[in-house]
Amino acid sequence: MRKVTFAAIALMALGFGLIAALPTAGVAGGKKVIEPFNGKDLTGWKFRGNNKAKSKWVVGYAKMDEKNPSKLVVSDKGEGPLQLINESSGVDLLTEAKFGDAVIEVEFMVPKGSNSGIYVIGEYEVQIFDSYGRAKVGPGDLGGLYGNAAPKVNASKKPGEWQKFVIDYEAPRFKDGTKISGIKFVKVTLNDQVIHENVEVKAPTGGALTNKESPAGPLMFQGDHGPVALRNIRVIPK
Repeated sequence: MRKVTFAAIALMALGFGLIAALPTAGVAGGKKVIEPFNGKDLTGWKFRGNNKAKSKWVVGYAKMDEKNPSKLVVSDKGEGPLQLINESSGVDLLTEAKFGDAVIEVEFMVPKGSNSGIYVIGEYEVQIFDSYGRAKVGPGDLGGLYGNAAPKVNASKKPGEWQKFVIDYEAPRFKDGTKISGIKFVKVTLNDQVIHENVEVKAPTGGALTNKESPAGPLMFQGDHGPVALRNIRVIPK
């Protein structure tokens, strides 16, 4: 048996300490996984326009208010991972980090009638909306590429239930400073159902962060509309 010295133990402990200090990154299936929400606070995030005073974003556990189903009730106690919650209309929240081609995974929950959104690269909205039970859905319904493409099917769950997006996209392409193709949503699934495949969006959508296109940008969550809770947020660069 190899003798383990105190110095070696100390080095191993230091190594474990360094790993523990990096909760926002990991590896899955050989690919780097970035978790922009650390599960504790808003470190690594900023408010649109640096307007912290308008923020309604908190960390905790949310559920739909039984007395008023259009609202969320937030508590500091609950099960599972802590959540990133927008309690009511306030301000958009975006990552300090920027991302290019990637797969975004996010679980979300909205109360009855609520409206929010996920802005890929800060410019292109994948709609979050209470579309449960609608026979026909459009670009403004849950999973719609806002203003561009309706989801193929209505995969919405009931308000108050947790749902999941997987958004596989390729950023706009540029050559010599000129855009040669728009962002491509390679595949988008909602609750394990495919709702978009190979859809190109040629311009930023309503509510975009800058209305300027680039090969990388932040992940932004809409906070100036309705309540939404988010958890298990992962970005897997391609």
